[in-house]
Amino acid sequence: MQLNTITDIFFDLDHTLWDFDKNSILAFDKIFKSQHPTIDVNQFIEIYAPINQACWKLYQVDKMTHEELRYERLRQSFDAINYTISDKEIDSISHDYIEFLPDNNQLFEGAIEVLDYLYPKYQLHIITNGFAEVQQRKMYHSGLEKYFQTITNSEMAGVKKPHRTIFEYAISLASVQKENAIMIGDCIDADVRGAMAFGMQAILFDEKEIHSPEEEIMVIKHLLELKNIL
Repeated sequence: MQLNTITDIFFDLDHTLWDFDKNSILAFDKIFKSQHPTIDVNQFIEIYAPINQACWKLYQVDKMTHEELRYERLRQSFDAINYTISDKEIDSISHDYIEFLPDNNQLFEGAIEVLDYLYPKYQLHIITNGFAEVQQRKMYHSGLEKYFQTITNSEMAGVKKPHRTIFEYAISLASVQKENAIMIGDCIDADVRGAMAFGMQAILFDEKEIHSPEEEIMVIKHLLELKNIL
């Protein structure tokens, strides 16, 4: 890995800087307290988190639509905890969840410290498969906006990571050559293999240590490790 040529760093947002699971707990807690008080939010999140990830993987490769993603991750989660709920109620929860979620501001430990460290040295950017309006609100409420020169989302690029076109779009928007860019994200397929197949360097953020070591992939388990690398 040739890190001395790097001028621009591209981060994923959800599950990399912005703690999706912690923020989901806050959003669902608000919803359940008012609408479904018998549901234990922590038990629900344990079920919901992997189901949501699985649905996102299907969405990334166009095997699930935006609308199906928002419905299926909830329907499958409620079915898994044997909670009887109507489609109308699911639609209501889905709407409220998207409304409440981006207003929460929980970041991964070390996120602000490492951005403060990187900001004077590199141009920083975001590449996200998330929806434009939702992602902008997440960044605003969590104080991330000021660090990033550009934000590329899948709606702008017309495709989702790991498609090479979203990386092409992002480096063009950032006015940088791919040889001088590096991608950091939690998804080994969308973020890391996608970037590497395009010709960018990449680092996997594996905070939960769920991936087996691979010789060609650099891995960090804490964001502050980047201070020793970049």
